[in-house]
Amino acid sequence: MTRFAHDQFAKDILDETLSYIGGVTLNKRVSAEVREIDVYFMPDPDKPGYLEYKERLGLLGKMAETPALLEVFRNPVTTKQVIRCLNKLFDVDAGLYRETKRENPIYNEEPLLWVLTPTASDTLLNGLNATTDSENWGEGIYFLGECFRTGIVVIHRLPKTPETLWLRILGRGKVQEEALVSLAALPVDNPWRQNALELVYELQLNLSVNLEEKSELDTEEDLKLMRVITPLFQEHLAVAEQRGIQQGIERGIQQGIELGVQQGIERGKIEGKFEGIQQGIERGRQEENRAILENFLRVKFGALSPKSAVFITPVSTLPAVDFTILLVQLSMLSVDESGVKRGTELLAESV
Repeated sequence: MTRFAHDQFAKDILDETLSYIGGVTLNKRVSAEVREIDVYFMPDPDKPGYLEYKERLGLLGKMAETPALLEVFRNPVTTKQVIRCLNKLFDVDAGLYRETKRENPIYNEEPLLWVLTPTASDTLLNGLNATTDSENWGEGIYFLGECFRTGIVVIHRLPKTPETLWLRILGRGKVQEEALVSLAALPVDNPWRQNALELVYELQLNLSVNLEEKSELDTEEDLKLMRVITPLFQEHLAVAEQRGIQQGIERGIQQGIELGVQQGIERGKIEGKFEGIQQGIERGRQEENRAILENFLRVKFGALSPKSAVFITPVSTLPAVDFTILLVQLSMLSVDESGVKRGTELLAESV
């Protein structure tokens, strides 16, 4: 379960970033035998802002200059897994060759294979005759023989620079944790920051599912990662709440002006603005809290139980600190009957 959550997170991150500079296909099937490529990418230089976005993606953007197969591994890749990835590349090559032969163009769009692994032993790299090209690619990137068109990205060996951020996010342990903190520190106008953080929060929810069924090592690692994500989630809630307050102020001002006009041009404007601002602030905050809580419970438990739904409105009026603490407590619950029951109890206790 843990591996699937991380696998989906990796695919979603690559989809979110690479879609700005080309076409992305997740779980692309190849050959008659059912085999799927994690991510199949085709660059599109005609996309608006292509050169700028490719540059801002750093090392990932450089990897995406050509058609590519991207295979992401949560655990250190093995020799057999690399060989299976090569088979997928050969299947794609064969399919492209058949297509181009029928249509009679020049076959010159050969895709590259990129294998992303958190770590890799020297024994594995030496066994594959993998070599570095530090002058052109920097540290942490290894290539098989030229005819194999394959690169192995050893994420934990990448330098900790902005250029490698979107790859280090797909790492493991401390490397991934540090990358997530760097992600949150990106400027708010970064085109990928907000959506990537949403995927991080979704990963936290998925990791909280069935913790008791995971191995002790996976549980400990997931809990550490969740502790890193929690303050990022709290910051996100604070920003959302502030946005709701601002919207409430604007709505309140408008309502106050309309009320003031009805009561009298001067006196009505003054009194109406004040009353509308106060009501608008509170209404905006409560509406934002309600939306956050409803969406959170649906993602966490799948659906709102009738008992839980009763408490949505009163809980939405909680002060910001109490509301944030409640969400963090709910995020740590298991997704089963006992978790749902305890969640309802927490909602009731907060009223």
